[in-house]
Order: sequence, then structure tokens, then C-alpha cells
Amino acid sequence: MAEFHGVFPYLVSPLDPDGRIRADVLGRLCDDLIKAGVHGLTPLGSTGEFAYLNAQQRDAVVQATIEAAAGRVPVVAGVASTSTADAVAQARTYQKLGATGILAILEAYFPLKDAQIESYFRAIADAVDIPVVIYTNPQFQRADLTLDVIARLAEHPRIRYIKDASTNTGRLLSIINRCGDRLQVFSASAHIPAAVMLIGGVGWMAGPACIAPRQSVALYELCKAQRWDEALTLQRKLWRVNEAFAKFNLAACIKAGLSLQGYDIGDPVPPQAPLTAEERKAVQQVLQEIA
Repeated sequence: MAEFHGVFPYLVSPLDPDGRIRADVLGRLCDDLIKAGVHGLTPLGSTGEFAYLNAQQRDAVVQATIEAAAGRVPVVAGVASTSTADAVAQARTYQKLGATGILAILEAYFPLKDAQIESYFRAIADAVDIPVVIYTNPQFQRADLTLDVIARLAEHPRIRYIKDASTNTGRLLSIINRCGDRLQVFSASAHIPAAVMLIGGVGWMAGPACIAPRQSVALYELCKAQRWDEALTLQRKLWRVNEAFAKFNLAACIKAGLSLQGYDIGDPVPPQAPLTAEERKAVQQVLQEIA
């Protein structure tokens, strides 16, 4: 079974005005990211606006990413639904398309009990033969994963990783202490990647890596080499990207950054809106500072 580590950019979903996926633009972005040294690609994460796309668009994003990666790096495709059956169907489809792993996301409208949350993630992992990354983000999700649920899910042979975007680094250490080697931890943009690497993380899955891939890879390599003074110097510099990411709409921010870098990404999916001219200037300033 594939092993995941390092920098996995959360890809944007480029759309034309008619809602068609710009596969050529996404392919160029994926190729450039791989050439910059990223260790994997994650379509349909939060930055990929999965909650705003229909099934046809989601399939097109995953297929374009897999084709662009061409086996050079793993592709961990996001699966998200309010329905277990739909999530299972997505996971099976993406595995058939050639995904190397699944990023499992739970959307919830009504409140769910722990047993129901656990059964959702188990059903996805039971449906595929590839590694599953469970994802939790209390800021956006109605149903969070408790430490007890995470520990039980870590016993599943295909649930091998977690990406936690809680902003609570202590929670990450609790997960590491509870689950040990059974569940590897990826940082999110809500955390400080170097700090997560210091406590035992294996990398990060985050939108900012789309617009700063080379610097993100350099930071990962410094952390792996335990060159912490240099890593923290670079982390302080790169944290400006995370601050902008948190300040503005996340997809709009990364799409604006990529547009400024020459990618014809298109606008965020309505009812979201593009950044204003002043907000774009702020993103441009950050890009200049980290270049």
C-alpha cells in the first residue's frame, strides 16, 4: 500500500464561465507543482471548492489530476458528502480512475452521534483498496471527530492518515500519543507546519503550497533534516501566506495568487466572489515577499 509524506498541495478547481473544468490549466498547474518537488497532489480538498461542484465537475477534476500526475506522485482525491452511500460511490469511482488514496471528508446537515460519524468513515475505507486520509475541520464541519473516534478509526487497516485542521496543535500531539504509528498526522494551513513536523507529523496538505510549492518543499526538507533554526526562519517568512489564506476566502485567495502567477484559473464558484482589487494587491505583496 502506498506511503504518503511531504507536501501535498490542495489543488484549485479551475472553471470556465460555463462551469466546465479547465483541464489544460489544471494539468499545467499539476505539472509545475511536480517539477517544483511536491510529494503528492490533493484534488477536491477545501481549496478545491468540493462543496460547490457537481458530480461531473468533481470527476473531471480528479481525472485531470491523475492524468497530469501520470504516476509521478500520488494523487489523494477528496471524497465528501452528507450521504454515506454517495461518499462510498465517489471513493470507488476515484479508485477506478486511478487515485492513489482517498481524503475522506464528512459533510453534515443534521447533528450526528459518534457511532454515526465513525460508520461513515469506515464505510469509505471498506469500499476501497487504497489508503484513506481522514479529514477533520471543526471550523467548517458540523460533525467533528473526537479523539476516541479517531483512535478507533486508526485500527482500520486502510485508515492510515489524518489531516486535522482544528488549529489546536495540542490535539495533534494527543492523536500522535493515542494512535502512534497506526495513524500518521498531516498538518493543515491552520497549523504551523514546522511545529507539526517537530512533534512527529509527516507533512502537510494545504492550499498555500499551490502558490509557494518550491518554498514549501524547502521547508519540509529542512524539517526532515532537523535543521530547525533554518526551518523556523523559513517558516516565519512563509507564515505570511497562511495569514492571507486565513484572512480571505480560502479558494478565492489561492485562485487570485495563481492568477497573479499566470494561470487562467477563473473565479471562485458563486455565490463566492473573487477578491477585490485591494485584496489582490495584498496577496501580490505576500507573493513578492516570499519569492
